[in-house]
Amino acid sequence: MIRALTGYSTRHPWKVITLWMVLGLALSALAPLLLARVTQNQTGEFLPRSYDSAAALHIAQEQFGADPDATTVTLLVARADGEPLADADRKRIEAEAAKLAQRRVVMPRKDDKPEFMVPDRSQTPRIAPAMTAPDRSFELLTVALLGNPADEGVQGVYRAFRDSARTQFAEAGMRTGFTGGLAGSVDTADAHETATKAGGILVTVLIVLLNVLVFRSVLAAVLPLLASAMIIGVAGTAVAGAAMLTGLKLDASTPGLINPVLLGIGIDYLLFLMFRFREQLRARPGQSAREAAAQVSARVGTAITSAALTIVAAFATLGVATFGQFRSLGPAIAVAVLVMLLGSLTLMPALLAAAGRKMFWPSRALRREPPEGRSARFGALVARRPLMMLTASVALLAALAAGMLGIRMDYGQGDSGALTPAAATAAEVSRALPAGVSDPTSVFVTANDGGTLTADRLGGLSRALTQVAGVGQVGQTVLNDDHRAARIDVYPTADPQSQQARDLASGPIRAAVAAHTPAGTTAHVGGTAAVFADIAAAVDHDLTIVFPVAAALIALILLLLLRSLLAPVVLMLSVGLGFAATLGAATLLFQHGLGRPGVSFTLPLVLFLFVVALGTDYNILITDRIREEMRRPGPARAAVARALRHTAPAIATAGLILAGSFATLATTPGTEQVAFAMTLGILLSALLLSLVLVPAVAALLGRSLWWPTRPRPTHPRPTPGAHPHDPARNPEPARVTA
Repeated sequence: MIRALTGYSTRHPWKVITLWMVLGLALSALAPLLLARVTQNQTGEFLPRSYDSAAALHIAQEQFGADPDATTVTLLVARADGEPLADADRKRIEAEAAKLAQRRVVMPRKDDKPEFMVPDRSQTPRIAPAMTAPDRSFELLTVALLGNPADEGVQGVYRAFRDSARTQFAEAGMRTGFTGGLAGSVDTADAHETATKAGGILVTVLIVLLNVLVFRSVLAAVLPLLASAMIIGVAGTAVAGAAMLTGLKLDASTPGLINPVLLGIGIDYLLFLMFRFREQLRARPGQSAREAAAQVSARVGTAITSAALTIVAAFATLGVATFGQFRSLGPAIAVAVLVMLLGSLTLMPALLAAAGRKMFWPSRALRREPPEGRSARFGALVARRPLMMLTASVALLAALAAGMLGIRMDYGQGDSGALTPAAATAAEVSRALPAGVSDPTSVFVTANDGGTLTADRLGGLSRALTQVAGVGQVGQTVLNDDHRAARIDVYPTADPQSQQARDLASGPIRAAVAAHTPAGTTAHVGGTAAVFADIAAAVDHDLTIVFPVAAALIALILLLLLRSLLAPVVLMLSVGLGFAATLGAATLLFQHGLGRPGVSFTLPLVLFLFVVALGTDYNILITDRIREEMRRPGPARAAVARALRHTAPAIATAGLILAGSFATLATTPGTEQVAFAMTLGILLSALLLSLVLVPAVAALLGRSLWWPTRPRPTHPRPTPGAHPHDPARNPEPARVTA
């Protein structure tokens, strides 16, 4: 199958390139529209109905008409002169709010994107009075907008509404402030706008610069970016299409995570092909470029396929997770990687065949065998001092892994602590009212005895909630139309996104509800704090399942791939140590160094899958080459040295590029921890595990690494144009079966 794909692509390169160009351009335009249809806004929707907060969310939708696509902004209105609000002021606020509620907000358009490519988020906001400060220093309004807070169009609508409301109230002698999840996201995005653009430019420059330094060629520097961009456009549409067919809903952050992953591994795979292509052209100067591309693509394509399937298998294990955000992330990345694999076996070989030796123009490196450089000297060092290199590597990784001592999970929403206008408004609100007024914890009660609910029947529950320590205020009981359901809003004194609010919702509030729910009724606690408390429980449960399942599946793939019992154990232990070191370093920096509440709750699982899967990628590529070299005559340590000489530049360059693509996530608000951990994890996997630890073990164990089978040295037959006395340049090495 692999040889059929690569063979056709190298025989008909321009047909394959044209097809990918058409698909890339067409589907790139569709991807944003389709992805917008399969993302959902409410984090609580990812929880199974068996969780208390998820049940509360469904009652809110079914009995009180809550829109799952709505996101709420709290609007603070106060007198510009700082005086308390008079009755006339409150009437003026009501009148201005009514005008705003009748005005459609048109989504701003960007000139650089065609109109048909961007979903129109224009809408008329729903505005309702919320609360007045006891000292009448301000009044709060709730503004409901439809759409995902991470959507650029929704953020543009919010900005337009914010500016309009600010101007309108200013003309009435009022000042305004905005807070809530969407307001905070927009303020943070605006503060990071320059950094985000700079990050994208820097990673592009990094990729081009590294390729120019390695290949001394403009075409080889630009081609990986163009090829990956075309494949990413197709992958986005494939992910959206798969989600639509299966009914899965994606989190808004998923597309932003997929793109750097695909960019990194796509460039990785093309780099592996180009390095081996250049080596083949040097070894056989008389061979046609298309024939060389076919041979290299078939040989390296097997290792690339194994590496990609390892990633797919690792993320497929997320299908057993209970938390829907994880359960949809796994298939999404798996589908995207499969598309990238298809592109690696078709588009990339076609590009090599079409460009031929011009791929490396104007470099003259193909005309001569380069002198032994750093990679050769490094390979000789590892082969000569394997025990020293192994000991140093393990010591460094163990020291970093020790940082996991005392690790805590942070179930917040990525607040960096920066003083944004939204944070300043929230602080102003909390000085006069409980902090939870902008995002209350809600208790939903339903009658299941055939009767109806009244405020008096629920009076005991309301009074019990007021006695809970940490509750600043309890709202009036709100009944639905048929009086079969009721809502009681509870306003904690703690920030609703803080750990204190989550502990309060999952502990004392739920305990009070359980003890004072009237007979014949059922009660559930919902709201942001309760949702994230339940997510904590779901994630803890999922970690105990996904980790061992993913590890077992990856080990099984390595067992089948390497046809060895010992080699998979070595590789799994190495990537496991790399995972522990990376998580320990993140804990040291963010929890112990910067004083954060802990590491992000998604970090261990995402890091485990990415570092283990991508780290195994690099390990597969180096062990594949080590085994190939061990099939040649000579000592095993010499084979390790040759393998490092030829493979170290490719793995090091690929690791730096992939790490750079993940580093750009740091410019996206709320993803600093993921960016740091992924960048460090990839660097450790590529530069330490694959180029030092694994080769050192291979040098120590020799051909016994492949126990119970061993690579048998063969004596290849030289062919015209080859270098029969140099096994590293022999044109017909033993065929790689892995």
